[in-house]
Amino acid sequence: MQSASFPGVDGDAAVLPFPKRPPACRDYVLRLVDRHWTALAVRRGVVQPAAGGRDRGAMLTAYTANGVGWAATSDLSAHGLAQALDQALRAANAVEAGGLFDGVELALPQALGVRRASPHERPLPSRGALLDMLRAEDAAMRAVEHVVDSQATLRLIDSDETLWRGDALIARQRFAWVEPNLQATAADGGAAQTRSLAGQYNGFCQQGGAEVIERSGLVGAGVRIATEAVELLGAPDCPSGTMDLLLAPDQMMLQIHESIGHPLELDRILGDERNFAGGSFVTPDMFGSYRYGSEALDVTFDPTRPEQYASYAVDDEGMRAERAWLIRGGVLQRPLGGALSAARARAAGFALAGVANARASGWHRPPIDRMANLNVEPGPDGQTLDAMIASVERGVLMRTNVSWSIDDTRDKFQFGCEWGRLIEGGRLTRVVRNPNYRGRSATFWRSLAMAGDRSTVDVMGTPFCGKGEPGQVIRVGHASPACLFKGVDVFGGAA
Repeated sequence: MQSASFPGVDGDAAVLPFPKRPPACRDYVLRLVDRHWTALAVRRGVVQPAAGGRDRGAMLTAYTANGVGWAATSDLSAHGLAQALDQALRAANAVEAGGLFDGVELALPQALGVRRASPHERPLPSRGALLDMLRAEDAAMRAVEHVVDSQATLRLIDSDETLWRGDALIARQRFAWVEPNLQATAADGGAAQTRSLAGQYNGFCQQGGAEVIERSGLVGAGVRIATEAVELLGAPDCPSGTMDLLLAPDQMMLQIHESIGHPLELDRILGDERNFAGGSFVTPDMFGSYRYGSEALDVTFDPTRPEQYASYAVDDEGMRAERAWLIRGGVLQRPLGGALSAARARAAGFALAGVANARASGWHRPPIDRMANLNVEPGPDGQTLDAMIASVERGVLMRTNVSWSIDDTRDKFQFGCEWGRLIEGGRLTRVVRNPNYRGRSATFWRSLAMAGDRSTVDVMGTPFCGKGEPGQVIRVGHASPACLFKGVDVFGGAA
């Protein structure tokens, strides 16, 4: 039985024993994850108990001639890993007996020896300094009249993840994820409104260190967040009707996620999610010809942008990560399908180029098709935000997602935002509350009139993308410019 050093499992001297490959096993992949997390929060002036933990374990993936199977274990001893490999092999044999991959060759990952770490321009301050920062922003929010609830939060995750094919290194990757947020709720006369820094579900998330907190704008934002919550209290409801819609990047994130990301996941298109999170209106024959959006719509899968939340060098099946066009000039190009899903599609008669997006939420889950970083590209002839506003005669600017609903084929949707502002005669005018809009994924993107220029782009993300059976909650990144849509069905809270 061979072994390899793995710093971070039990200290620098830790040794991982590789199981011997059983005769019936074509090959196997071992994925080891060692993850630490800390959560800090101050709410209404009270420092909350710090939360945190460590989670570590291994996933064994066994390959036969035409089958693949998984088994996970937190027992990293020679016996524990060998037992998991035997269990994975039994599952692979069952898959082969079922004929799922008949007629196709399952590609095995290469021993790349890749090493990758999150960018870390500056180290994070001490825990005490971070709590002082959160206290200051919480106090600034509480000092604004009518604010009845406030919280400042910071979640930090470090993860050391290594893949081997047998005892040959595929990749070692170290991740540092940072999730800062502020939230204030104002109330008066039976009404209440909430405003947050970048969404009530941590819409600003990036990889790195102290520079991520700086880029988030958290420091000094408490007064603005609280003041905007109070301003929403006295604002009228968003008007209803068909009008132009200008979406800021912190709402575009949700729009991309729900009406492009999930519909393009190949395992969902092939039917995997239909009894859980639903299917997709997209079918395999649409790729290469279907007009998903207007000519202004360019969408990339890009796990190579260092600071973005779901950037990595290889996916959890060991496939090298590269930037790829999913939609170009509005035309659908390729799905979000990893190596196994692409093989399944070939077995069904569809030769679809996939991407390196097979990802797992942790060591105890097998990788499935996830969207990773899914970005709308700024327009080659993109406009500034001011120019986009000036082009609108009647419309509304919406910021910061607060609610979403979409059907089980990821088509019909309605989404709501925290903040709205009317655009009248090419100028921003009144603030409105409870702004919402609805449409269909199959037609909404064709109403895209302008994708903003690079000055309008923000790099966002979410730690809370759910999918799979058993369920997996995973980190996703979305970068986008502000985008202008024509003739959208907009409505207020009373509609």
